[in-house]
Amino acid sequence: MAAASTCKFHPTNYKYLQPSKRIIPYISCIAQPSQSNIKVIINGAAKEIGRAAVVAVTNARGMEIVGAVDSHLVGQDIGKVCGMEEPLEIPILNDITMLKANAVVVDFTDASAVYDNVKQGCLVAPTLSIGSILLQQAAISASFHYNNVEIVESRATAGDLPSQEAIQIANNMTNLGQMYNREDASTDISARGQVVGDDGVRVHSLVLPGLPSSTTVHFSRPGEVYTVKHDITNVHSLMPGLLLAIRKVVRLKNLVYGLEKFL
Repeated sequence: MAAASTCKFHPTNYKYLQPSKRIIPYISCIAQPSQSNIKVIINGAAKEIGRAAVVAVTNARGMEIVGAVDSHLVGQDIGKVCGMEEPLEIPILNDITMLKANAVVVDFTDASAVYDNVKQGCLVAPTLSIGSILLQQAAISASFHYNNVEIVESRATAGDLPSQEAIQIANNMTNLGQMYNREDASTDISARGQVVGDDGVRVHSLVLPGLPSSTTVHFSRPGEVYTVKHDITNVHSLMPGLLLAIRKVVRLKNLVYGLEKFL
């Protein structure tokens, strides 16, 4: 049966990756048949987002879980780990080289370390949230009309700050011919936040237990304030973006950065 797409993935060279603080989902395709269910392997399956991904893929039409990899809960059935009514009869492995199936690999560990193993047919997604991508697109549109902008983000735990989402928003607004916050260009006062990029975009990161993952972009000019905000209350909100990425990656023949390329 003809393959929809191929990528150069070498399972014998793949080393298991320890979880990192900054999770940048990485989705790649090993040759997929064109007329069968999309087979999916989750690397980082015992993580909260990995468990949500297992449930979402299992319930999605035209997809099936064929492998689960993690350094935790090794040997346990991934279906039971995810709280599903029936076991999936798929044990968690700690070595992805033990899996032989042609499949889409969703990696919630450290995506930067797998570039040597995947040469094409790969998506690297700083965010799987469709809402976050829509916020980024709104911010780009607004940046042409306002000279002042600041990003305020909140997180429940202190990972890498500013977050990847905030950095991407700031970078998207850089090199558009705009210089922001000219009236307050000094970076000497730490309370004014961190300047990200070359055009003066400031980022403030708030960390308190119990806060939702939230990103707010404030634009202003004299007499007007325009605010765009997006909240993520749980990882299940990322699953529509994940399923979209899985369906699209089987057709890729090169590396793509950012889920927004598919919207």
